[in-house]
Amino acid sequence: MINAIFPFMAWLRGYNLDKFKVDGISGLTVALVLIPQSMAYAQLAGMPSYYGLYASFLPPLVAALFGSSRQLATGPVAVVSLMTSASLEPLATAGSEGYIAYAIMLALMVGIFQFSLGVLRLGLVVNFLSHPVVNGFTNAAAIIIASSQFSKLFGVDVDKAAHHYETIIRVVEAAIHYTHWPTFFMGALAFAIMVILKRINPRIPNVLVAVAVTTIMAWAMGFEHNTTVTLDAIQAPEVHETATAYNGCIDQIRAIVEERTAAMKHLDEAKTAHDAMSVMAAEHDLRVANYKIDQLKEEAHLYRDELRSKLFVADASGSVFYLNDPAAQNLSGRTWRIKLRAAALNPDSITMSGGGAVVGVVPKGLPAMSIPKIDMKIMLHLFPYAAIISLLGFMEAISIAKAMAAKTGQRLDPNQELIGQGLANMIGAAGKSYPVSGSFSRSAVNLQAGAVTGLSSAFTSLAVVIVLLFFTPLLYHLPQAVLAAVIMMAVIGLVNVSGFIHAWKAQWYDGAISIISFICTLAFAPHLDRGIMVGVALSLGVFLYKSMRPTVASLSRKEDDAFRAAMVHGLQKCKYIDLVRFDGPLFFANASYLEDKINDRMMQRKDLRHIVIAANAINDIDASGEETLSLLIDNVRSAGVKISFSGVNESVMRVLERTHLLARIGPENIYPTMEKAVCAIHADAHQNADEPDCPLMTVCRIA
Repeated sequence: MINAIFPFMAWLRGYNLDKFKVDGISGLTVALVLIPQSMAYAQLAGMPSYYGLYASFLPPLVAALFGSSRQLATGPVAVVSLMTSASLEPLATAGSEGYIAYAIMLALMVGIFQFSLGVLRLGLVVNFLSHPVVNGFTNAAAIIIASSQFSKLFGVDVDKAAHHYETIIRVVEAAIHYTHWPTFFMGALAFAIMVILKRINPRIPNVLVAVAVTTIMAWAMGFEHNTTVTLDAIQAPEVHETATAYNGCIDQIRAIVEERTAAMKHLDEAKTAHDAMSVMAAEHDLRVANYKIDQLKEEAHLYRDELRSKLFVADASGSVFYLNDPAAQNLSGRTWRIKLRAAALNPDSITMSGGGAVVGVVPKGLPAMSIPKIDMKIMLHLFPYAAIISLLGFMEAISIAKAMAAKTGQRLDPNQELIGQGLANMIGAAGKSYPVSGSFSRSAVNLQAGAVTGLSSAFTSLAVVIVLLFFTPLLYHLPQAVLAAVIMMAVIGLVNVSGFIHAWKAQWYDGAISIISFICTLAFAPHLDRGIMVGVALSLGVFLYKSMRPTVASLSRKEDDAFRAAMVHGLQKCKYIDLVRFDGPLFFANASYLEDKINDRMMQRKDLRHIVIAANAINDIDASGEETLSLLIDNVRSAGVKISFSGVNESVMRVLERTHLLARIGPENIYPTMEKAVCAIHADAHQNADEPDCPLMTVCRIA
């Protein structure tokens, strides 16, 4: 029981100093990859980059302590980060205080969901996400993740559109108008370093080297070049007009948001009072407010686009800015832009950007431990996303853990792994973490470095703590383009075209589901849950169709003396005996299908004298199936045709006994194997027959 509650106690058996040293080296090696990756993934999730570090010091330790895999490296991962962003964007602005609070609450929900599944031993629920669906989603997610980093790579700012492909079009248009070449070359350099080092020696922490080199370069060359000025310092009347109109839009949005909040409160009160007229009035006010807000948001977007499209040059003092005009005099030679977010512009403090974007200030020290604030309305809205993230994250973690367990010979318990991942997210949420999962790349590094136990993850967590306590100032000059390159490099491995081909070869409909899931995920992005839902619905639809229409085959003898499907192998069927195999459980959804197939055979084959139902594949039967079977037996016998059964298993036999159907069939008409059934009934069925060679006794192929 102690080992079940505290799996890490098993590490102590035979543990020694040599293993401790190996775990220490492995943990530090993983930390060298984790630290820059976690900051990149946090930005992918819409969080400030340092929240990636917060998600990297508690979850790896907790998951290792309470999971069953000793090499699984837990922390921020690409797909879960993308899903976090997709689920929270409709609720708040990325990076805002509200957004961060919702992300931490989402981590708590994911943890509770995973922990509950593990405790209740329901790990098998993950099977609802079939491999074709996951393959299609993962490939689409890789493309979405990589393309979402284009704006950082080209050094441009755009507003996100309703669909991801529209956002990419905006990025391309902005990049054509203005690409910050130092930013682009910094990202390209990081790519080159990671690719070259990976080919030279995979053991070298290529991500860390790329981050270190580019950060030092950014610091040395003054890569970030921002200054704060007043609106009057910008010598362009049209910019003043646009800025004033933009601020007016933002003020109107704030006012209408307050009206909408009041309308929502009035709606709740009216529903509580069961006042139908007031409910209708409040719903009308709410719809009008939402329409006005959408209209004003689009107007504000156009103003932001106009302001971002303006390029400026400064005078020699760097305090007065003009629109980029080659005829202007005493200019510094640097191109400047207005740094603009979704908030209103402060006329007394406008940030002008003349360089590339960097990570900036990373708060020193560990985050304060606290329980996330609970908001039931938000939790109900986030529940579907939390469930999907839980299942996707666990699928990724358990797939990696199984692959490593196959190499190490370690015993793996999926339910215990769910408990470990759940606790990691729950306790991580108390430490300001967003949802995390097992990482394929870092787990591979951990295994390659020779990790023996989960203590390696403790060393990883310790390294992150040391960075947060002492080395955060070193991260200030890390270019955002480098983090974009790190993400893009990491998700290349998620692209798996062969997965579509493999699924299609297995079953064409699996290949079709995988392709449709891929297309829908891309089309619906950033609403990634819809792509998954389409894939799951298609998978369940195919499953139900196959269950309702299982294969019903007539058998004949093949060269290997086994009974095979006559149509598939081109075999002749016996004129007087039909050996019918029903491939599936007999239940309410398909019972009538078996009856129809038997009736069709009797209509088409007038000389039929005996039907044997090969029940080997009928592993279960319900009340509807039993009732249909009873009627079928009566109909067959009333037509003058005998009926028998072979290979009836124990569970089906118990149902036949309890319902007394066995007595109606007759125990003498139930045979243990198809071979014995054919031998027993053959002579009787072929009395006065004109069939020289029976296909059930000798091999007879269709000419």
